Amino acid sequence: MYKFDTKVQHLKYKVLKEVARYAWEDTLLENVMNIPANIAPGKVPTMRCCVYKERAILGDRVRVAVGGNKDNPNVIEVIETACDECPMGGYEVTNACRGCLAHRCVDACKFGALSLDKNHTAHIDKALCKECGACAKVCPYTAIISLKRPCQNACKVKAISMNEDRVATIDNSKCISCGACVYQCPFGAIMDKSYLLDVIDMIKKSNGNSKYKVYAIVAPSISSQFSYAKLGQVITGLKELGFHTVIEVALGADMVADAESRELVDKGFLTSSCCPAFVSFIEKNHPDMVPFISHNLSPMATLGKYLKEHDENCRVVFIGPCTAKKAEAQKEEVKKYVDVVMTFEELQALFDSRDIDITELGETELDNASFFGRIFARSGGLTDAVAQAMKEHGETDFELKPCVCDGIEECSIALLKKKKGVLDANFIEGMACVGGCIGGAGCLTHGAKDKAEVDKYGKEALEKTITDAISTLI
Repeated sequence: MYKFDTKVQHLKYKVLKEVARYAWEDTLLENVMNIPANIAPGKVPTMRCCVYKERAILGDRVRVAVGGNKDNPNVIEVIETACDECPMGGYEVTNACRGCLAHRCVDACKFGALSLDKNHTAHIDKALCKECGACAKVCPYTAIISLKRPCQNACKVKAISMNEDRVATIDNSKCISCGACVYQCPFGAIMDKSYLLDVIDMIKKSNGNSKYKVYAIVAPSISSQFSYAKLGQVITGLKELGFHTVIEVALGADMVADAESRELVDKGFLTSSCCPAFVSFIEKNHPDMVPFISHNLSPMATLGKYLKEHDENCRVVFIGPCTAKKAEAQKEEVKKYVDVVMTFEELQALFDSRDIDITELGETELDNASFFGRIFARSGGLTDAVAQAMKEHGETDFELKPCVCDGIEECSIALLKKKKGVLDANFIEGMACVGGCIGGAGCLTHGAKDKAEVDKYGKEALEKTITDAISTLI
């Protein structure tokens, strides 16, 4: 059977499953207070000082699982009751300090934060320390180290800080909703809001209503997930849940690759628009680069737009690995095309809330896209698809010079180089998560083999070219 990467993921899944189970039965309101006790029924807590605190935290997890704080527009939310076990962090002197005669650390500190005890061992006054790191740089024993909380280490855009109560806080003006902090927090004190209740409500409304159809559009990274079953069984499971049709977002990727390649040739320079966290990073940190963002919608929104234009009564649910997609779906230009976003973690909870064992199901074929649309799931896939689209258009006068950025740190470097005029590229493929979509926070597993699984899945595509895939829409 399936296995999550961490116990934190498994705990999150159990909360989501309980919420979904009661929602299907229309008994959530009367049972919402019972969910923490159901999950932590014993007298011995799993992670906390007492079972009562454990249940209080689970109660807050339930709140986030049913939509979270409505006054907070961010889809990433801190569970304050769970955020109390990490040290504050900052620069610390370790026992590697030898009390040397040089005392370079004291001389390097311009703020008087370093002092020596009677044994000449260095100490840092946190009230005076400015976290500049000058002392650590000059210590010959590397005895001074910087300790950061896991969430701060994970957040490459520096959106997380600690408040006076030692609780993590997220600066929404900096956060790009990538979910790196969600996956890395060892206590699960940061979660992405869930909209499973909206999914269940839509499916219920579609029952017996021939005009109301709920489409599941699945990200190509699904090929690296649900490894305990066959992909065709996952698709059958989605239909068992009540989805009318299941379509590959890779088809939307084919559409985007075709359009983006034309836009690139026309404009001469582009940054990709497929990763919402990357787009948000540009908007918040490099606003002067916004004009260079491709004007194409993401594959998710592009496919949603196509479906809505051909069936005005349909509802579209995106299923993928990405927490930032939840934020993208709230944008004015996207929310009219995509009704709800859910993650692979949430899909597993949804299956189990209905006691659907997908390993016992038959297989339903999923074949809507080309090889090139399917490899969008991994870093470099978009670039390969754009190059293929140019080839299919017969474009020979334009030389594609891509810069493939694997993770937000590489994205930042590429954008800075472009602004300084030293980037030898005319197309920046930006992926906020390392590895691409297969490294998304909402994945069931985050494995090194996922890239190979994506390419293998791509080679199984019936349509061999982007043009062939798009032609099926006509």
